[in-house]
Amino acid sequence: MKKLWKKTAVIFMIIPVLMMSLMAQPASTEAAEDLGLHVDAAILIDADTGQILYEQNAESPLGIASMSKMMTEYLLFEAIKDGKVTWDQEYTVTDYTYKVSQDRALSNVPLRLGEKYTIRELYEALAIYSANAATIGIAETIAGSETKFVKMMNDKASELGLEGYTFVNSTGLNNSHLHGMHPEGTGEKDENVMPAKSVALLAYRLLKDYPEVLDTTSIPTKVFREGTDDAIKMDNWNFMLPGFVYAYDGVDGLKTGTTEFAGHCFTGTAKRGDTRLIAVVMKAVDEKGNGSYKARFDAAKALFEYGFNQFSEEELLSAGHQFKGNETVPVKKGKEKTVKAGVENPFKMLVKTTDKDEYGVEFAKGDSKSLEAPVKKGTVVGKANIVRKDGGELYGFIEGGQLSADVVTLDSVEKAGWFKLTLQAIGDFFSGVWNKSTDFVKGLF
Repeated sequence: MKKLWKKTAVIFMIIPVLMMSLMAQPASTEAAEDLGLHVDAAILIDADTGQILYEQNAESPLGIASMSKMMTEYLLFEAIKDGKVTWDQEYTVTDYTYKVSQDRALSNVPLRLGEKYTIRELYEALAIYSANAATIGIAETIAGSETKFVKMMNDKASELGLEGYTFVNSTGLNNSHLHGMHPEGTGEKDENVMPAKSVALLAYRLLKDYPEVLDTTSIPTKVFREGTDDAIKMDNWNFMLPGFVYAYDGVDGLKTGTTEFAGHCFTGTAKRGDTRLIAVVMKAVDEKGNGSYKARFDAAKALFEYGFNQFSEEELLSAGHQFKGNETVPVKKGKEKTVKAGVENPFKMLVKTTDKDEYGVEFAKGDSKSLEAPVKKGTVVGKANIVRKDGGELYGFIEGGQLSADVVTLDSVEKAGWFKLTLQAIGDFFSGVWNKSTDFVKGLF
């Protein structure tokens, strides 16, 4: 009985020690990357490569509000590039855009019924002041009607590879705010939705294809129709721009969004040195659960701080790097029997400075065991795949990028002449005969 009591006492003494030991274990990779964001979704990417640095619930479709206007901007720049629209082209205000522009509960610049405005004026109102009626005017100019423009938005989303999207209007407003004139085929209370990952991809493509958008999104303040009776000061809703209360060094875009359904959203971009980042936050709230401008800009700041302070570009593979045991690849019917193989181009990516030693490379052979001459320099023979030695997660890229580099032939090999090919064939024949003979002899013993 005494022995049993002693064992029980020892067990009760050990339990607290074990619990303290478990609590002292290092956090998992996922927990280590918890930024404490009060958002429904978030994502951070490298604007140059599309590499994902952080994501949180990034694949759930959510309301995007006026971040939708990035798609309107994309289609406008595309129409101008294709010569279908010009900056000096004039738009005549319709009943629809007039009524929306007079709704002071919405972000707008005043538009006069029947008055003409240039596309550049409307675009600046859209990009700086998130003017909704001006956005509809651009949509009508490009497609003839907002209904047709919405189809263009959805078609372009598919073409760009976005997922989980639904566009029902050009502005991102809830259709209930469009005075009963919302696009045909959409519901009265419908609203645009998209996952954070698709929002980031849209911003990524906008900056890649039309970087001039930053010339306007970076303007803190401008007067619409200065010198006229309709003049109105347009303060950019992006309060992270220089001169505003939440100014953050390097921010020069991109688009805010706020509706009751979507909450406080923001797609921001900032550049420091050679690194440009894109951050998306959706339905941001404070610690008490209240949505606000401050909440969304605080969340964006946290993402930018994480990206700029904890990541640095590292060259994980140098050009010409060869893998031990795979320095050469066999070549049939060539002047040489083998050809050197190695990494074609240096492979660089942003990695967390604190765990850059955890990144490694694995070689994966191509489908072909050998090549047949002639062999051109640069022929792909395998892949060098980037991995984490600790098994931590690698998010990958927002579009098309791969966590790998091509392993290629570093030289070319010409096809051997007929005489050498004949000698090779004879050699291969007798080599085969010899191998069969030795196998037969071995089988006797």
